[in-house]
Amino acid sequence: MPSLISSLATALLLVSGICAIPQGPSGAESGIVSAVSAASVSTAGVAVSQATTASPSTSNAASGISACNNSPLLCDRAYNNVTHMGAHDSSFLRDASTSDSLAGNQYFNATVALDAGIRLLQAQVHDVNGTLQLCHTSCSLLDAGPLQDWLAKIKFWMDNNPNEVVTILLVNSDNKLVSDYAAVFEGSGISTYGYQLSNGSSASNTWPTLGDMITSNKRLVTFIASIDYSPTYPYLLSEFDHVFETAYNVLSLSGFNCTLDRPKGQGSAGDAISAGLMPLMNHFADSLLLQGVQIPDETDIDITNSPDTSTTGNLGLHADTCVKQWGVKPTFILVDFFDHGPAIDTADRLNGITATGRKSVSGESKGNTSGAGENHSPMGMNVALIAFVVFALAMV
Repeated sequence: MPSLISSLATALLLVSGICAIPQGPSGAESGIVSAVSAASVSTAGVAVSQATTASPSTSNAASGISACNNSPLLCDRAYNNVTHMGAHDSSFLRDASTSDSLAGNQYFNATVALDAGIRLLQAQVHDVNGTLQLCHTSCSLLDAGPLQDWLAKIKFWMDNNPNEVVTILLVNSDNKLVSDYAAVFEGSGISTYGYQLSNGSSASNTWPTLGDMITSNKRLVTFIASIDYSPTYPYLLSEFDHVFETAYNVLSLSGFNCTLDRPKGQGSAGDAISAGLMPLMNHFADSLLLQGVQIPDETDIDITNSPDTSTTGNLGLHADTCVKQWGVKPTFILVDFFDHGPAIDTADRLNGITATGRKSVSGESKGNTSGAGENHSPMGMNVALIAFVVFALAMV
């Protein structure tokens, strides 16, 4: 009987699309949203100024740009002196399109996230018969479709939101060449927005302001893990040439810290900051479903994503702790289920802004927000299979 139960449990995991490997940024975009006014945020006790400089620029206040990334205060601020709030595994949804797959990390898709103020989109990419595909650990678990289709939808959003700077971070799961990624970026048309550093292979303390990126219309920054930078495709940057990360395999709310986890070549967070690398603070927790099987921790998400600074696990507390340890604020933050908290409040506080022009998903049904052809998950048998497993366990 134990072997039968084990087999049933294994089948259940496959059907449910559960992640059996810890996921992090290493290694149909429509939805119902409603307008919302932004609340005031406090900057008390938080360093909102980074020890960085901007490329030479004219004041964007005089250039006709009314707001950059939802605030006029950010137009004259360097890209690396802004905290960009990000959606971890942004293409993998827990919604009607996946029958609420336990593997899903977000309730709402990428363009809904962008409407809500998220400006960093992270995803995992796999090679499926020569096609770069968005898959969560395995395409048999959760498949969000071709990378090129997803990029095309983000481009459409950027076409219609000309005052926004967006960052994309991709996990190169199958170690594909930078030229393979360039083909889909160019095929989607989004490469036209690609920002190019003067020396893309080296970290830099000097980035342009958001206003300058918007004025030049080079307002997409793309990092890809595990690629070799190529001057032929200068808008595709190797992540760990420019970014360092905190740990992502966190299984308890007390597990968040500010210690450098990657790249291993940097001795500490302080060393990485001195070298010009930008901090990425991973702030999402997993829970252990079965031995060796982890899923995104949905149960504690209101604690995890809270902007408060009083409770262990709070996003606000983690951010403040890192600011104190690093002497600078995180340039990037990644969270699961971004709408809870809402997580964006912590970024607003770090940036010292009261945001305008956003849309809110608060109170809306997550529904089927993925669009046709995305987030395919073999979930139809879930109810029957769960009942069968429960019956088998009861017979032990």
